[in-house]
Amino acid sequence: MGLTSTTLLLFTIEIAVAVMGATVWWWPSLAERHWRAVLGRIGMLLGSQLALLAVIGLLANNYFSFYSSWNDLLGTGKDAPVNVQAAPVPAVPAGATATPTAEPEPANLPLLPAQELGKEPVNTSLGHDPAKVGEIRAVRISGARTGLSTDGYAYLPPQYFQPGNEQKKFPAIIAMTGFPGDAKALITRFNYPGVALDEIRAGRMQPTVLVLMRPSPAMPADPECENVPGGPQAETYFAKDVPRALGAAYRIASAPGSWGVMGNSTGGYCAAKLAMRHPEVFGGGVSISGYLKAAEDVTTGDLFKGSQQRRDEADLLWRLQHLPMPATAVMLSGAEKGDGDFRQEADAFTAAAKPPLATGVASVPEGGHNYTTWIKLLPAGFQFLSQHLKA
Repeated sequence: MGLTSTTLLLFTIEIAVAVMGATVWWWPSLAERHWRAVLGRIGMLLGSQLALLAVIGLLANNYFSFYSSWNDLLGTGKDAPVNVQAAPVPAVPAGATATPTAEPEPANLPLLPAQELGKEPVNTSLGHDPAKVGEIRAVRISGARTGLSTDGYAYLPPQYFQPGNEQKKFPAIIAMTGFPGDAKALITRFNYPGVALDEIRAGRMQPTVLVLMRPSPAMPADPECENVPGGPQAETYFAKDVPRALGAAYRIASAPGSWGVMGNSTGGYCAAKLAMRHPEVFGGGVSISGYLKAAEDVTTGDLFKGSQQRRDEADLLWRLQHLPMPATAVMLSGAEKGDGDFRQEADAFTAAAKPPLATGVASVPEGGHNYTTWIKLLPAGFQFLSQHLKA
C-alpha cells in the first residue's frame, strides 16, 4: 500500500478503532494491582495512542503532501536527475522596455545599512578561509521605507575577499524559507551557502551574495509578500528596503536586474511574485514548490480588505493573462508527482508567458513538500538565476 493511498488510511483507521475498542473491553480485567495488570494497562494506552497518532499523521501527510511515498519518507530509492526545461532568453518585442526604470528614492529617506550581529561557519570541507569558502554574516535588516525589520544572514562568496576584487560589486539573491520558517534553516538544513559555493567553484554560477531570510517581516502574521492596506508593507520591504540596506553594507550591484529572489513554499510564491511585480529590481525569481496565488487563512488575515482587484493581482496566472508581461525571468520547480498540482500549474504558467518574460521549469519525478525534494532543486535554481542576473 502506498503511503498516500486511501487503502492505507482506512486500514490504519480500522486498527485504531479496534485497539480503542479492545482497550475499553479489557480495561476492567486489568484493574488489579499487580505488575502484570499495570504493564497491560500501559500497553493498552500506548497502543491506542500510537494508532491514533498514525491516523493523524497520515491525514496530515495526505493534506499537506509532506512525503509522497515510502521511499520519500525513509530516504530510500534511487535519486533521479533533476529535469530542467529553460526557454532561451526571448527577444524583446518592438516597443517593450528591456530594462525597466528604477523608481527614484523618496527625498530625505534615511540610509539604514544592514547591521552585523555575528558570523556562522560555512558548511564545507574546504576549510575556513573566506577567500576560499566565503563568509556568513548574521544581519539585522531594517526598512527605511516601511519601518519593518527582521534578522537574517548574508553569505559573501570567496571572490568578495580575493585580491583584485576590492572594488567589484556582486549580484545578490534573496533566499526565503517557507512560512513561518527560520532563516537559519537555510544554512543548517538547505545549506544554501555550501550549494552556492559548489556551483560557483564549478563555473555554473557567477559569484553572488546570498541574503537568507524568512518570508515575513511581520511575524507572527503571514502577509504573503503583499502590501496590506493599513497593515505591513511586506512587498515594499523585500523589493526596496532589503536591497537598499544590504547594498549600503556590502559591495552589491545596484543596476536593474542585479538582484534575484528564490524560495520554497510560501517563499517560492513570494519569489515569483516579487520578480514579476518588480522587474526593475529582480532579474529573476525561482519558486520551489511554491503556489501561484496568495494563501488566505488564519495566519494571513484579510490581505486584500475586500478588494477583488488586489486579490486578482496576487494571482500570478491572472497577471500573465491580464497584465503586460514583465521583463524578468521566472523558474517554477517542484515534483512531477507527490506535491500538489505542480505539473499542471507549471504548464499553465509557461503557456501563458510571453516575451519579454523568460521562463524555466525544473522538476524531480517524485517528491513531497519537504527538504529532501527542495534541496535537489537548489542547483538548477542557482544556475537559472545566474544566467539572468546582471553584475
